[in-house]
Amino acid sequence: MSIPQNLSYTKEHEWLSVSDGVATVGITAFAASSLGDIVFVQLPSVGDTVTAGEVFGEVESTKSVSELYSPVSGEVVAVNEATSDTPEVINSDPYTEGWLLQVRLSGDVPELLDASAYAELTQEN
Repeated sequence: MSIPQNLSYTKEHEWLSVSDGVATVGITAFAASSLGDIVFVQLPSVGDTVTAGEVFGEVESTKSVSELYSPVSGEVVAVNEATSDTPEVINSDPYTEGWLLQVRLSGDVPELLDASAYAELTQEN
């Protein structure tokens, strides 16, 4: 399972990419694979605020429902509507087409895992 080197990761299996003060957030391929076929995604609305370490939504699969935790704090500036219409895109392409939301940062990015640390974490599970 590929773990892109250019992203940061949380222990809760979210990934993060930051560009010009906006963070793009999604779930990892490991999480998507562990969940099984994703059938529903609940995300905040544009204009809502999210807080680092707090729940911002949930993903429902044929196996279970899992909460999503925000790796950063800020205002939601975009939500990937494709994940509502075709949630299986998260399983097939979690790092590009399956991103979940974009957040305008309201503070510093917390310390997160790099790709090698995330690989170690997922091998322990």
